Amino acid sequence: MTSSPNPFLALPPQRVLVTGGTGFIGSAVVKQLLDAGHAVTLLARKPALATKQFQARARCVPTLAALGAEEAFDTVINLAGAPVLGPRWSPKRQAQLLDSRVGVTQALLQWLGRAVHKPTAWLQASAIGYYGVRSGDEHLTESSAPGGGFMSVLCQRWEASAQPVADQGVRLVVLRLGVVLGPGGALPPMLLPHRFGMGGRLGDGQQVMSWIHRHDVLHIMARAMADTGMQGVYNTVAPGAIRQVEFARTVGQVLHRPVWLHLPAAPLRWAAGEMAELLLDGQRVVPQRLVAAGYQFAYPGLQQALENLV
Repeated sequence: MTSSPNPFLALPPQRVLVTGGTGFIGSAVVKQLLDAGHAVTLLARKPALATKQFQARARCVPTLAALGAEEAFDTVINLAGAPVLGPRWSPKRQAQLLDSRVGVTQALLQWLGRAVHKPTAWLQASAIGYYGVRSGDEHLTESSAPGGGFMSVLCQRWEASAQPVADQGVRLVVLRLGVVLGPGGALPPMLLPHRFGMGGRLGDGQQVMSWIHRHDVLHIMARAMADTGMQGVYNTVAPGAIRQVEFARTVGQVLHRPVWLHLPAAPLRWAAGEMAELLLDGQRVVPQRLVAAGYQFAYPGLQQALENLV
């Protein structure tokens, strides 16, 4: 993977409070904020490990109760959330996924309510799961209605839990993230069967994958911190959504591997339950508001994104 300019270097010095800062996206956000000279406070369940991860450059706190009412932050970046791809979505697992998002957001709001100095911007993660399972022929913009199923409920409740931020006069930017491609996260396991020459389509392969390169996510975040005109919901996806069968073919071309395997949908749905929708279903999401705002994607197409990452 080739390096890219740090988008946070262009910002004036900021004090930033980050949740979810040790994850795949959050760790890159925190590192680049620190490299750009910003002061970062990180909410971390294991502060000693987080302190080590960032070479003691970030202040790490185990709970928001550790923050006093007089503490001031210019921006809050709320990325907290347990991975949705993992154990089956049993009622217990669903409760954990909700609490890791809604619970943390509510705790942040409690801090915000007692904070003497309010932040000027709040970046709130969400996901395109908000739209539920949809036909690949439907182009979903920020104004499209939510769908059904647990992922949609999770995202709706996640976003609703953050809405009081705007009521307190703080500029709220909600980023509905697609599948984020980068050196970690979802991409390595997606590439693994291809590396062994066993790549192919999942189900009928017609499900649409709305994705984005992590480089663009970081640059969109930096812009959201600086641009006071950005507020509300943004579909944080590249314009080049692609069907899964085309994704498999493109990976094969980039890795110079055959693409021949077909994994039927039925056994995957039996094994994973409702969580199988993450692999077998999708939605065609359009970054309408980002394009209208003039954002130029560094990686609008899948092939150039993969060539940068593999």
